[in-house]
Amino acid sequence: MPDLLDRHVGFLRALRATGIPVSPAEGLDAARALRVIELADRESLRAAYAATLVKKPAYRPGFDVLFDLWFPASTTGLHAERPHQSIDPETATVPELRDHLAHLLTEGAEQELRAFARVMVERFGRQPASPGRQSWFSFSVLRALSPETLMAGILRNVLRGGERGGLAEKNVRRRVTAGIRRFEDAVASDVRRRIAEESGVERIARSAVRPPLDQIDFLRATKADLARLRREVYPLARRLAARLTIKHRKGRRGRLDFRRTMRASLQSGGVPLTTCFKPPRPHKPELVILCDTSDSVSSFAHFTLLLTYALREQFTKVRAFGFVDTVDEITRFFVPGADVVEAMTRLANEADMVRFGRTNYGHALERFAERYGDAIGPRTSLLILGDARSNYQQPALDVLRSLAAGCRHAYWLNPEPQAQWDTGDSIAGAYGSVVLMSECRNVAQLTAFIESLA
Repeated sequence: MPDLLDRHVGFLRALRATGIPVSPAEGLDAARALRVIELADRESLRAAYAATLVKKPAYRPGFDVLFDLWFPASTTGLHAERPHQSIDPETATVPELRDHLAHLLTEGAEQELRAFARVMVERFGRQPASPGRQSWFSFSVLRALSPETLMAGILRNVLRGGERGGLAEKNVRRRVTAGIRRFEDAVASDVRRRIAEESGVERIARSAVRPPLDQIDFLRATKADLARLRREVYPLARRLAARLTIKHRKGRRGRLDFRRTMRASLQSGGVPLTTCFKPPRPHKPELVILCDTSDSVSSFAHFTLLLTYALREQFTKVRAFGFVDTVDEITRFFVPGADVVEAMTRLANEADMVRFGRTNYGHALERFAERYGDAIGPRTSLLILGDARSNYQQPALDVLRSLAAGCRHAYWLNPEPQAQWDTGDSIAGAYGSVVLMSECRNVAQLTAFIESLA
């Protein structure tokens, strides 16, 4: 029991360390769930923890990786389970192992595939990591067996004498591809388990799990992360449009309805105790986006341009502007229905946002007010996106103050941690005194900002 308690506490700590939120109450719920399940049934244990701790589908992959580390299916030296195979996987030749893997991919059970993966890691996975030191690697196992090259032989055997290119081939391809992914996952899981046994589960847990998608730092996002973030942009754009519309609606009561007010006063002897107003005229929000597109915030700029593209479909009037040390309107690149990748390529090649290549917020703000001042009006919401680092140039605070005074709402989203504001060439504090500035490092913080607009 003490060992289980230590694993439970360590597992919760590891979840929090990788960005999966787990409250103390949820930890207690998970502990209570363990009292009513069969602890020897590992999948029941996984389901109990998942039901009490995992709040979003995006958290599930990281949860599964950590669960396999803290509650492994087997233990080296203590668990001698071997797959019931027609060959001895420890002595068979590589061609025989590849043939057997092809059989498992088409007809084998999940348990057999995972057991085979464990034996293959034991046979091929240990490789030199540095002089005098060895470790476990997935690539050596996959290189030895090359499962992705088995498709042609499997199709030839399964479809012998049958029609090629039809539904049967598609089903086989789908089943084999899924089997290959499961085998690769099983190999990676067993490699992590063995490294954890040698180096400590806490150490491998820190490097084995990436943060959930909504907590990936914009400034450190990879190209693959940005591709996945595209799916998150559209619901956020819809919510932002809805929040700004609500604020506009709440901000006005409408004009006095004199006729209804006088009619209501008849009930009180002609004294207008109740004042009636006409409903405000429907107003669709207008949005102006001013986006820093410099290299220092390139990943954040990429995401904000995706957000701009999505917002174009939610607002009746959106004008978008990009800048480095001068500013240009980029609305024309994001017409509804345009391909977003093509739009960004055109923007990079055609937009006039750079004079000398060094970010200059002050000059960009002055040029915006000079060339595009008519974009700001009493119905406009101004959204500025950037890190407020201006290479020690003049900030043009009076220009920003004039722009903020001329619009209905003004917000600034900064992708840097707040602890780094006003360090080096950052003038976030000065700009934040004029326009409300919020830290926006990831999708979770952007969502929280949108919710705060209610």
